[in-house]
Amino acid sequence: MTEDFFNQKQRLFDRWAPAYDIIFTTIFYQSLHKRLLEYIEFPDFPNVLDLGCGTGRLLNRLASLFPKLHGIGFDFSPEMLSQAKNTNRYPYRINYVQGNVESLPFTEHKFDAIFNSISFLHYPNPETVLSEIKRVLRPGGYYYLVDYTDRWAIEPTIKSNMSPGGLRFYSPIVREDLGKKVGLNCVGHHYLLGPVLLTIFQG
Repeated sequence: MTEDFFNQKQRLFDRWAPAYDIIFTTIFYQSLHKRLLEYIEFPDFPNVLDLGCGTGRLLNRLASLFPKLHGIGFDFSPEMLSQAKNTNRYPYRINYVQGNVESLPFTEHKFDAIFNSISFLHYPNPETVLSEIKRVLRPGGYYYLVDYTDRWAIEPTIKSNMSPGGLRFYSPIVREDLGKKVGLNCVGHHYLLGPVLLTIFQG
């Protein structure tokens, strides 16, 4: 994808950021995260990464539940990160970094767990992203992919009228195949809310 495509995506989320937590209601994310928490596994001192972290809701919740957790929120939109920093209740344990998920600025095997909630559908090159996730995830660590799914599709379903470059929806089997290509093993699928599917991969 061209630089212009990524600039369009960034502008979309920068404009969206001030109203993001109004449009995507607190109730929706509280419910989604509550269900997600039923499936996570952490070591004693977890180091986690939240890709497409938006306004930082998930990291704040994780840090409140796991006092020994350290986390990084990563997002393409500076304005989203500005919102996240303003509501960061744990600045000594949570940091935020801006960048492109296709080129993560982290060392190999840095994270015990990686989260990706309602953002994978925006990525134009999913294999590139998954390769980067595999690289920075420690061996045996978990990658939690939470996004809308097209349950029975044998190929990605692209809806092009909702966002620059379109939105991509992946069935469980397509998610598994994408993971296998980069060495991430699927260990389970769980529907959290309606068509929102959690797929758990292990590095």
